[in-house]
Amino acid sequence: AGIGGFRSGFEANKCKCVFSSEIDEHAGEMYKANYNETVFKDITKIDEKEIPDHDILLAGFPCQPFSIAGEKKGFNDTRGTLFFDIERILKEKKPKAIVLENVKHFKSHDNGNTLKVILNALNNLGYTTSWSVLNAKDFGVPQNRERTIIIGSLNGIKFDFNKLNVQKPICIKDILEEDSGQIEYLEENEYTLIQNPKRQLSGLIFTGYRN
Repeated sequence: AGIGGFRSGFEANKCKCVFSSEIDEHAGEMYKANYNETVFKDITKIDEKEIPDHDILLAGFPCQPFSIAGEKKGFNDTRGTLFFDIERILKEKKPKAIVLENVKHFKSHDNGNTLKVILNALNNLGYTTSWSVLNAKDFGVPQNRERTIIIGSLNGIKFDFNKLNVQKPICIKDILEEDSGQIEYLEENEYTLIQNPKRQLSGLIFTGYRN
C-alpha cells in the first residue's frame, strides 16, 4: 500500500478501501497518519480467505526476485515472489479488475520474461490484460515519474490506454510572474555559465551557478 497513493486516487473516484497491506514500518506509520487506519503488515502471512471481498485489487510488487524464462508455469513461475501472493488472492477473491504498478524498467526486466510471466499468470486466472508505461507529468502531477501500469479485467474488455486524457506538462516559464522589480539581475562577474547544459526530463535546464 505504500503511503496510500493508489488509495487516494481511487477514493477520489468514489471507491472505498476495504483492506491494505504494507510491510515497511515507516510507510505504515505515514499511512496511518493519512487515513487514520492501521495497515496490515506482511501479506505473505495473511490468509487470502480472511481478506474482505473486493471489486478491484491494487498492488505494487518488486521484480528483483524474478529470474525465469517465461515457461507459462503459473504458480511455479511466481512462487517465491510477492506476485505469488497477489496471484493467490486473485484466485480466491476473483475481483472484477486489477491494477498493478511497477518501475519503468519492469517491462524489460529479464529481457521481458518477467512481464510475460505476469501477463500469462493473469490470463490463466481469466483476466484480459493490457499494459503501458505512464508518466505522472502527463496527468497534472508536478513530477517526472514513469511507471509500468498493468490493468486486467474479468469481463473480457481490454483497457485502452490510448483513451486516457493526457495533459500538456506545466513548465516553469508557464507560471513565472511578470518582473515587477523583484527579480535580481547579476553582473557577468557574479556567475558562471555551464558549457553545453543538458535539458532535464522535467524540462529544467541548469545553465549556470552563482560564483
